[in-house]
Amino acid sequence: MISSTQHQSWLFYMPLAKQAALLKDDLLEPVDQLLDDPQLIELIRECLASRCPASTRTGRKGIAPDRLLRCCVLKHMKGWSFRDLERELRCNLIYRRFTHFDAEATPDFTTFSRTFALLGHSVTEKIHRRVVGVAREEGVAEGRKLRTDTTAVETNVHFPTDSTLLGDGIRVLSRSLKRIAAQCKSGVVEVVSHGRAVKHRLLEISRAAKSQSEANRQRMRESYDKLLTLTRKVVRQAGEVVERWGKGKLPVIGSLLKVEVQAGQLRHFLPFVEKVMVQTRERLWRGNTRVPDKVLSLFEPHTQVIRKGKAHKPNEFGRLVRIDEVENGIVSGYEILQGNAADANSWLPAIEHHKACFGEAPRMATADRGFFSAENEREAEALGVEKVALPARGRLSKKRAKRQKERWFKRALRWRAGSERTISHLKNPFSMKRATYKGDPGFKRYVGWSVITKNLFSIARWLEHKKNKKKRGVQNVEGG
Repeated sequence: MISSTQHQSWLFYMPLAKQAALLKDDLLEPVDQLLDDPQLIELIRECLASRCPASTRTGRKGIAPDRLLRCCVLKHMKGWSFRDLERELRCNLIYRRFTHFDAEATPDFTTFSRTFALLGHSVTEKIHRRVVGVAREEGVAEGRKLRTDTTAVETNVHFPTDSTLLGDGIRVLSRSLKRIAAQCKSGVVEVVSHGRAVKHRLLEISRAAKSQSEANRQRMRESYDKLLTLTRKVVRQAGEVVERWGKGKLPVIGSLLKVEVQAGQLRHFLPFVEKVMVQTRERLWRGNTRVPDKVLSLFEPHTQVIRKGKAHKPNEFGRLVRIDEVENGIVSGYEILQGNAADANSWLPAIEHHKACFGEAPRMATADRGFFSAENEREAEALGVEKVALPARGRLSKKRAKRQKERWFKRALRWRAGSERTISHLKNPFSMKRATYKGDPGFKRYVGWSVITKNLFSIARWLEHKKNKKKRGVQNVEGG
């Protein structure tokens, strides 16, 4: 059941509420009024109501829509985990007042995790569009200028090596096999624990990889061969158990549901482990390091290798994200890209998204050299952009050099540099550096909520600046 957004304060909490109202947070206070927007709360309510046909009137009461919205914003603003969110709400009066919990009991971290997962990618996009709409209504974003850039956002994975991926595969497959064996007759599924042997093989590979001598390479190949042998045994046993369960030949005396859940886990992980075995053999014995659709994580299989040309971090493991920004730091659009795509391919989609959002093309659009191509400039002008500021690569012709020395072009490039600040702002205060939600849908939700939170604070900061400017003007008039 969806809880009401009308919260009645406890009688004995009223004296404390008056004192708690005096406590202020410079970051949260300006955003508080923006989160009272009825359309934002209605979007959350519709999402919660779509779980089941009777979700609005039956069942146990859940988190109210306004509280859920504020908890999402608070979590991404602070960069907390769900456990941190539960702990801070339980012990901080400022956060209780901001999220409208006041003196009531706060949910458990598992409740937050399950409820946040209901806000899918489609709902997150609708909320983002509404926040951009609020920015347009308040005059914060007019859509006259556009700057776009791409950045790599990490997924929540360890550094991928073939040895650690094989160790992960043995661990998860053996765990599911043990749980299936616990529900079957004794001796039907005999599972051997390879944990100690795997640990020794990983240590041997790690030590041998420190030197590139021929002797160490041979030791590493031998250790990999032993590790692949262990993986092959576990994969073969897991495949046999799944086949027997599918044919109904697995004698189960315990819970059928638990066996089906673990069999589903085996069916999910087996193709990834087999793919890791293939790419390991290709790299070690054939010298092929460019296996198509390489697996970088068993738990986040959508992870991709991103190369942005950074000297301190040549390879990043995550997804490439396009960020479109208009005036006053408002991120009008974002997109999760496939693979390590060239920036030039993202230029036209950014302008088309801007036209769909604001109803017209921007007067000025700019990006860095990676987005430049003569075709991109022509297409942008055909879409209605008056001034396209894309610096060309390589040696410039006299005509091109003259164009890039014009005053409007230089001003546009100076404004473009602010996109680097916006990306840094998203990754550090708003925790978009590493997405911690699971799977591809979770990754999209995480990026979306980081952008939403950043936009809310940009709007609040602009409104606060406008109010202070007006107040100073009144004081100057009265003083004069």
